[in-house]
Amino acid sequence: LALIEAGLLIPVGDHREQDLIYARDILEIGAFWSIRIQDVPAFDRYFAQLQAFYIDCATVLPPSPRQYPLQGLNLIRLLTQNRISDFHTVLESLPPETLQENQFIRHPVNLERWLMEGSYSKVWNAREEAPAAEYRFFVDSLMGTIRNEIASCEEAAYNSLPMADAQTLLFFNNQQDLMQFTQARGWQPDLVRRVFTFPTKTDDKTAEIPSRKIIAQALTCAKELEQIV
Repeated sequence: LALIEAGLLIPVGDHREQDLIYARDILEIGAFWSIRIQDVPAFDRYFAQLQAFYIDCATVLPPSPRQYPLQGLNLIRLLTQNRISDFHTVLESLPPETLQENQFIRHPVNLERWLMEGSYSKVWNAREEAPAAEYRFFVDSLMGTIRNEIASCEEAAYNSLPMADAQTLLFFNNQQDLMQFTQARGWQPDLVRRVFTFPTKTDDKTAEIPSRKIIAQALTCAKELEQIV
C-alpha cells in the first residue's frame, strides 16, 4: 500500500533514484519470500511488477544484484509449467553471454536441455547444484512431473515392477516417499515378492481396430468404383 500511495508500484513520472531503488528492493524481497512459502502466483505478481524497474528504469537505476537470480527462477517456473515457447522468448531477451556465463541463467538453460534429452538423472542431480536455495523448490516441481511421466511409461510397458527398480527409476531416496507416490497412482505393493503390480489396463479388445470390417468396406468401395468406371 505504501508503494501505491507513493506512486512507486508502477514507476511513472519523476521519482528520486533512491526511492525507486527502495521500491525495487521491496518487490525483490517479496518475490524471494513468495518462493520460500511456495506461493507461485505471488511470485508471478512480484516478478511482473519488477519488469518496470528492470526494463523501463534500466537507464536510470544501477543494476540489481537480485535481477538475474529472479530471472533464473522465472525461467525454471516456465519449465515447470511446460511453457517452453515462453521460456525461449525470455532467453532471447537476455544478453547472449549470460546464457553460459551467468550461473543463475545457465542453470535453467541446462535443465531445459536435459529435459529435452531425457537426461532425468542430470535434472535430479541439479537440485544439489542449484545456485540458490529457492531454485530447489522449482526443481522439485520438475521432478514431480518427471516421476509421473516415467511412471506412465512403466505402466504402459509392464504389468509389474520390482520395488528396488521403481525406487531407482523414480529417483526416490527412501521407501516411504516411494510408497506414498505409488499409492497415489494405485500401484499394488506385494511385500513378499517385493514388486508393484500396476492397475489393470483397459481390455485391449475394446480398443482393437476392426481391421476385417475396414478391409471389407474398402473392397466394397473398390468394386463400386469399378462399376462406375
